[in-house]
Amino acid sequence: MAAPNLLPPNLLIVAQAGRLEFQAIIFAASLRHAAPDFTGRLIVAEPQPEGAWAGHDTRIGDDTRALLESLGAEITPFTARHFGAAYPYGNKIEALSVLPAGQPFAFFDTDTLIVGPLDQVSFDSPPAASMRREGTWPEPPLYGPGYAAIWKSLYDRSGLDFPSSLDLTQPDEHWERYLYFNAGWFFGPDPAVFGQRFLDWALSVRRDPPDELACQSLDPWLDQAILPLVIHSLGGGRPGPELSGLDGDVTCHYRSLPLLYARESDAVLAVLEAATAPNRIKRRLKEWEPAKKLIYQGKGRDKVRPLFAGGLPPKEKPIRQALKKNGWWWD
Repeated sequence: MAAPNLLPPNLLIVAQAGRLEFQAIIFAASLRHAAPDFTGRLIVAEPQPEGAWAGHDTRIGDDTRALLESLGAEITPFTARHFGAAYPYGNKIEALSVLPAGQPFAFFDTDTLIVGPLDQVSFDSPPAASMRREGTWPEPPLYGPGYAAIWKSLYDRSGLDFPSSLDLTQPDEHWERYLYFNAGWFFGPDPAVFGQRFLDWALSVRRDPPDELACQSLDPWLDQAILPLVIHSLGGGRPGPELSGLDGDVTCHYRSLPLLYARESDAVLAVLEAATAPNRIKRRLKEWEPAKKLIYQGKGRDKVRPLFAGGLPPKEKPIRQALKKNGWWWD
């Protein structure tokens, strides 16, 4: 087990009206349940209905706000200037601005469950991000450019050394050879430096992508295309074994409650259901249909889990398709 960090990171999630505010409750409740000794701050960044979110109702409901604060969360507003409704994934880039500069941070997608003590994780490591990912980006066209040319164009744009980012144990033109993360969690020592670089490079590529990206979609992949560059530029890379808990027995990026019930372990289900059992949490979460049906009516265990009793498909897409086909999917 890693030694406790001298300064625990500030945890950051994003929440706004709708699905994210309910997922934020689950995150905060699971943090207090599974990591009761965590002494760091939990900061919930709330985009305001202005700037790039103008015309959208983004404010967290009063009941959710009170519940999150009772769970120790600090709700901090921010104004999205660049992404907002046009690219909601950009929230995670712009929300870094609410964090205190010079203090270690760890960002988590709001659809994350804390399942174990955070002091098992060494956040003193160089910057890193989640390796629980599939080869979703880029998608090289049949006649090129290939993975190497596409990724190299981004490293060249940012003035970075491309060869040092490669995993040479993987074959040329195999997607895992190239530094690629799921942006469901990432961390670093200074959110001001990390966030400004993330923002500047994302805006540059969105505005004027290299020619090698002509056939590539950057929606919804812009953040995941730029994140490896930021981490590499700050001396980070693929997470080592000291961080394995962040994709294992400390945190679980479940993505959606139906996916959680479909593919996660019995231990993860037990944490979810115990963390959300207190009446003050149940009262609010029951207003969200996925939680009402899957957690509190028991449909997650009784209906969703049996669909995959014969084994899970290796990729996420067919799992989603099966859930939708059987009426157990919510966007």
